[in-house]
Amino acid sequence: MLLDYLPIAILVILSTGLAALIVGIGHLFGPNRPSERKMESYESGMRPIGPGTRRLPVRFYLIAVLFILFDIEVIFFLPWAVTFRQLGWFGLIEMVVFILILLVGYVYAWKKGALEWE
Repeated sequence: MLLDYLPIAILVILSTGLAALIVGIGHLFGPNRPSERKMESYESGMRPIGPGTRRLPVRFYLIAVLFILFDIEVIFFLPWAVTFRQLGWFGLIEMVVFILILLVGYVYAWKKGALEWE
């Protein structure tokens, strides 16, 4: 039983070792010129304003979760579209039900004011 998982274990060990080797080579041979500017939290050319850990409004997280939720629904559309002819009317009805459930959630979030940003 455990012998069945041996190729997976070998793959995990090899990939972990290769990743560690690449990171080690980068540290050994890569350029290393630390400066005060490079050691700052953000090295984008802009000076950071205030501490890096600020409180964000809860609405930001709510919008992000709703975006992910409605973005992931698109993932289900592709396999459905590929197999649409094989599924026939059953697949069409199932997708209509799926979209209706999503619309109910969308309208609920909209009515609760989750999509308003002030």
